[in-house]
Amino acid sequence: MAALHHVCTAPIARAALRVRATAITSPPVRLPKSDPRVLLGLSEQDLRQLAVDSGQKSYRGKQIYDLIYKTKSKEIQQFKHLPLAFRDALVRGGWSVGRSPVYRSVTAADGTIKILLKLEDNRLIETVGIPAEDDKGSVRLTACVSSQVGCPLRCSFCATGKGGFSRNLKPHEIVEQVLAIEELFKHRVSNVVFMGMGEPMLNLKSVLEAHRCLNKEVGIGQRMMTISTVGVPNTIKMLASHKLQSTLAVSLHAPNQGLRETIVPSAKSYPLGALMHDCKDYFLQTGRQVTFEYTLLAGINDKAEHALELAELLHSCGRGYHVNLIPYNPIEGSEFRRPYKKVVLAFVEALESRKITVSVRQTRGLDANAACGQLRNEFQKTPLLDLAPIAATDETKLLPV
Repeated sequence: MAALHHVCTAPIARAALRVRATAITSPPVRLPKSDPRVLLGLSEQDLRQLAVDSGQKSYRGKQIYDLIYKTKSKEIQQFKHLPLAFRDALVRGGWSVGRSPVYRSVTAADGTIKILLKLEDNRLIETVGIPAEDDKGSVRLTACVSSQVGCPLRCSFCATGKGGFSRNLKPHEIVEQVLAIEELFKHRVSNVVFMGMGEPMLNLKSVLEAHRCLNKEVGIGQRMMTISTVGVPNTIKMLASHKLQSTLAVSLHAPNQGLRETIVPSAKSYPLGALMHDCKDYFLQTGRQVTFEYTLLAGINDKAEHALELAELLHSCGRGYHVNLIPYNPIEGSEFRRPYKKVVLAFVEALESRKITVSVRQTRGLDANAACGQLRNEFQKTPLLDLAPIAATDETKLLPV
């Protein structure tokens, strides 16, 4: 994974960072190209080198590392363990931790919490914390993170696409979502799914840098992370080349090309046959099972014949796959409906009759507008004015299941 940490060799502006007049003989710290003045995302080695380049002892970098990733300090002036002169020099040099304030927090009856983070350009992004308790009473906390501000693909049933697209997220803006969820729940995040706002494969460089940081610095295992995609030509091959031990989740939503194009407009540029071929190659190269996400839309793609056609499609790809059915999470103003439970069960039965491994995702946070993009669309179509963060609230309105 170290190869995924894209770096540059541009020297740090030492004059702004030097806290005492000493000659610096150490090589400059190698920093990610994307945000050379953001501390979040840097490794312990990077931060130690930054301290040395600033005229400090190496252990000061370790202190910064612990303050960012363990204490989760959000401002440099909160680094009380560091000399004031060093803190001031970092600020004068243009450095920041790279943490954003929580603009809105909404809690569902089942414990799911969705937050909006207000980025430095006043854009809002969503992330969701999903707690679950196993049979032994242990709590698993999943963070569903965004990779873009909005999404350009505009899938017909997706709230994020209806809100438009602004820009890609930077690596630290992805990582900070996980830290924000940990702070909110006061519990370690055990799983991360790149299934929030945006198409991860259209921001693959930042996603891979964030993946590296979450694995190496935050301490989340690769097998505990899932990268989702609706399918972008050539990117699955690129992801496979990195040999990650994370799950690839492909948003399929239809068993044939014609139907898929009506649900996922971008499918016109990525034929279903080519997509399935790339998924097969991904399994062969990585040994990691591919999950196919299938959102069930009442009367559109939820009939038994759709299930049988899906089974035939998957069997043609060999082995190494799993189907995750997602009953549609209703959004305001959408023409789509959630299928009845008996329809979902009939779809499952049809797949299982053809020896397809299938699960049904438990719907979480219906009363928290937890479908991707819903909460953000309530608050933002354009950049916000410079407003103070809004206190956390508790939503109790339940949408009908």
